[in-house]
Amino acid sequence: MKLQGVHTVQELAAFLNCTFVGDPAHQVTGINEIHKVENGDLVFVDHPKYYQKALDSAATTILIDREVDCPAGKALIISAAPFDDYNKLTRHFSPYVPQKGTVGENTEIDPTAVIYPNVFIGHRVKIGANVIIYPGASIMDGTTIDENVVIGPNTVLGHYAFYYKRKPEGYDRMHTCGGVWIQKNVEIGALCTIDAGVSGLTIIGEGTKLDNHVHIGHDTVVGKDCLMASQVGLAGCVTVQDRVILWGQVGCASDVVLGEGAIVLAQSGISKDLAAGKTYFGSPAGEVKEKFREMAAIRQLPDLLKKI
Repeated sequence: MKLQGVHTVQELAAFLNCTFVGDPAHQVTGINEIHKVENGDLVFVDHPKYYQKALDSAATTILIDREVDCPAGKALIISAAPFDDYNKLTRHFSPYVPQKGTVGENTEIDPTAVIYPNVFIGHRVKIGANVIIYPGASIMDGTTIDENVVIGPNTVLGHYAFYYKRKPEGYDRMHTCGGVWIQKNVEIGALCTIDAGVSGLTIIGEGTKLDNHVHIGHDTVVGKDCLMASQVGLAGCVTVQDRVILWGQVGCASDVVLGEGAIVLAQSGISKDLAAGKTYFGSPAGEVKEKFREMAAIRQLPDLLKKI
């Protein structure tokens, strides 16, 4: 999330009632979680295991729960509860705005778009030329839909990110201030759900086709001309490169890269990166020929046991 105007580390630390380390005039131009940070961004970290990752990231301001050595050119904000203060910042700069009508504020809809009855469209939505959105769909805040996109009935684009911190009193959700970008010529079936990015964008690339009942988690980026059959489920922060095919009920863990042109057969579970141009099967998914050999070997076990 990029901030409007100029904000300094001294200003943000004062807003949070925290101390800081670094040049008081050090500028903060954005707020992002670790998977999406860019130069000028603020990121939070609240566990020593991830200190170095945050300090070495592109972020130039780190909201942290302990004073550590500050890298050159960066600044620290010392907070007793970085997660809570991060939420305080994002809610301040991107507050939740309730909506009573069916079309929100600052929304642009091309006159050639076909919007069926009972479609909900949130704030700051952009809908391009020749888009078709079927009944019951919900297009939530901050969603961009490029030209020639088809959205099936009862699909939800841009619901808040599934990102929680476990606390003694229960789970606390990170405030969502990102969005969804559906690029041109995408077709999305009925009853699909594509979550908004936490502070960046969840992206579905040009020409990709999704069957019914597909779920895409927050901040996942899907490339061009991909194909996903029914009940595919991708966790957050997955990278799906161009022309990947995922058949029915494939599931994928977070922070995984699926290489260009990979094919994953039905009911497979992906837990680590997959190389480009290969076909995979099983849970955990492996190259299909190897998995079929394993299955053939397992079928021989009853006969082998009889001989023992």
